[in-house]
Amino acid sequence: MNNVTKLAVAALLGLTVLSSTASADVKKGQKIYLKKLKAPCNIGGATFAQKHTQDEWEAIHEAGKFADEVMKICPKVKKVKAKYIPDVYDFVYEYASDSGNVPAC
Repeated sequence: MNNVTKLAVAALLGLTVLSSTASADVKKGQKIYLKKLKAPCNIGGATFAQKHTQDEWEAIHEAGKFADEVMKICPKVKKVKAKYIPDVYDFVYEYASDSGNVPAC
């Protein structure tokens, strides 16, 4: 019985770790923007995020055209890695023109 309990606890901890790392993060998106996109875009994070409203960013993201929109706003960006999209999307959604929030970058 003791081995079953240990196995159950280990499985629960494993699922907890996997579920927490799979979610996107506004702060991580901001860091990615600063490191990968700010220089080629030549605009600050606030200006970039405020190019659209939250609804517009959501529609772009749901249509699968988020990377294309980033490259449209920042022509010098050649490619946006797929692994960056969820975090950068959360960043721009949080600081969109109608959100009232202003990032510190």
